[in-house]
Amino acid sequence: MRVISGLARGTKLNSIDSISTRPTLDRVKESLFNILQPEIANSNILDLFGGSGAIAIEFLSRGAEKAYLCEKNNIAVKMIYKNLEKTKLTSKAVVISKDYKKALELLQTEKIQFDIVYIDPPYLANIAVDSVKRILNLNLLKEKGKIIIETDDEKRELLELENLNINVYDIRKYGRVSLIFLAKNQESK
Repeated sequence: MRVISGLARGTKLNSIDSISTRPTLDRVKESLFNILQPEIANSNILDLFGGSGAIAIEFLSRGAEKAYLCEKNNIAVKMIYKNLEKTKLTSKAVVISKDYKKALELLQTEKIQFDIVYIDPPYLANIAVDSVKRILNLNLLKEKGKIIIETDDEKRELLELENLNINVYDIRKYGRVSLIFLAKNQESK
């Protein structure tokens, strides 16, 4: 696993061999960042299930202003800190070592809003749409902000998303992995 582009380009990142933490495939990551590149500069990012920190680090490497990483697994949190040090991006990152629900509440009390939120929970956990619901209810997404869900069960996620006031504006499939791109509904204003 490596940083694809930007300031930390080519830096090899440490990863965790675990069933609960699975790195995003390079081809998925590359496609994601090609799609989002015009929106990354000076943005505020939330990587809700941080894992090794690779996604947030890629955002920072490409010019994001600040990245918040939420991860409850202590081993993964240590890996995030190591990878941030390795890429010299520690000063631009905030690591929240809490469950996603508590982390989102903390961010709301600090009145932080995000341009881009990346949600890649353990696939079997079925908590991606709950995360989106909480982000919307806590007003953590900026008006023109984007949420991206990485999932291996696109149908389930889309069915559950129908109950939320959110616009699914793009879906990309890479083998068994899908990226679902979401934005606030503009007509609800």
